[in-house]
Amino acid sequence: MKTWFFNECPYPYLPDHYESIRVTLPNEIYDPVKGADLYDLYIDLWLEAERLGFDLMFNEHHQTPTCTVPAVSLMLSLVARQTSRSRLLVLGNPLANRSQPVRVAEEMAMVDVLSRGRLEVGFVRGVPYEASAANVSAFRGSQRLWEAHDLILKAWTTHDGPFNFEGEFHHHRQVNIWPRPYQAPHPPVWVTVGSASSAPEVARRGYVGAVFMAGYQNIRKIYDSFRDAYQTAHSKAMHPDRLAYCALVYVGETEAKAAEGAKKLLWYMETTKGAPQFSNPPGYHAPALASQFLKPSSAEVPVTVESQIACGNMFAGTPDQVYEQIKTFWEYSGGFGHLLMMGHAGLMTREDTTSSLSLFAREVQPRLKALVDGYDEDKMRALRAKMPDRKVTSVVGVSRDFAR
Repeated sequence: MKTWFFNECPYPYLPDHYESIRVTLPNEIYDPVKGADLYDLYIDLWLEAERLGFDLMFNEHHQTPTCTVPAVSLMLSLVARQTSRSRLLVLGNPLANRSQPVRVAEEMAMVDVLSRGRLEVGFVRGVPYEASAANVSAFRGSQRLWEAHDLILKAWTTHDGPFNFEGEFHHHRQVNIWPRPYQAPHPPVWVTVGSASSAPEVARRGYVGAVFMAGYQNIRKIYDSFRDAYQTAHSKAMHPDRLAYCALVYVGETEAKAAEGAKKLLWYMETTKGAPQFSNPPGYHAPALASQFLKPSSAEVPVTVESQIACGNMFAGTPDQVYEQIKTFWEYSGGFGHLLMMGHAGLMTREDTTSSLSLFAREVQPRLKALVDGYDEDKMRALRAKMPDRKVTSVVGVSRDFAR
């Protein structure tokens, strides 16, 4: 299993009360001096993660203190120049909200050259909160994503001069990007998957499908849909390296230290509060899901370390406990080859984060690698058949945040 260290680069100094952490929270709250110190910390954490043997993951968000990276290509460029070994995953470029896919193709090609071929490019539709921030309609976002994807792939792989592109959403008379990617034919592609219905298209194209905090409640439906579509499209069983799972992860030397660190990491979920007009913009969700936003829910799990471990949204504890939690989830899901580890959030200190990373690298990662290296499809099917479905409800705010 490959583990990718992920940090959304939050601005954690928030007021006690606010309606929505996204879109409307006034930026007068932001202190640029503190913000500069935080950027130094976050870049240092990525460099330390590389030293410990992790690969690195980056993303961007807009008009929210949960992520102060509004231009992921800028952060990628900084870290690419200061690292030499780690793979660099951007997950991702919100294509449905971008009016110029060719600019995305250019920026990603530049980072790929700058890193000497270490880039992995993820495409996302974009979270619902950012439709208004991007001044776009949320309707038909998936169609815009795939059309932009097709344009970017053609820009990366066409080397004999300008071509014309006429799509439903994007029109370009001359496309001839400089530089072209370092990797041939192009960097590896990932796409986020938030539901069983969105999985097949990603699987058919042979890309890595990344799932964010779907938990026990949803992971089997999503992964099974992906595997079935992959088998049909490619006439062979899927290797687990085509699937990734993102969760909060904290490792402590003792249960007490792990609980303390995990509670700080839980800031990410405790603060994710969005006003309904941004959480459910017209046209973003399918009607059946959109209607659920209008109903009061009594099934949401409280945001505690224990509940999130039970959900499968968080893995936290001593090294042995974390390994067993991931192993159980891995077996239950049918197996995946990438763990996207959100290892920092909120007011966690440098020591909080690096101590957890060090323990994970030393005592958990080698066992996870052996687990995936020993993957056998028939044995996995037999093992999974003995594990009944878990009826644990994920935290709705998080699962909706990454829905596609």
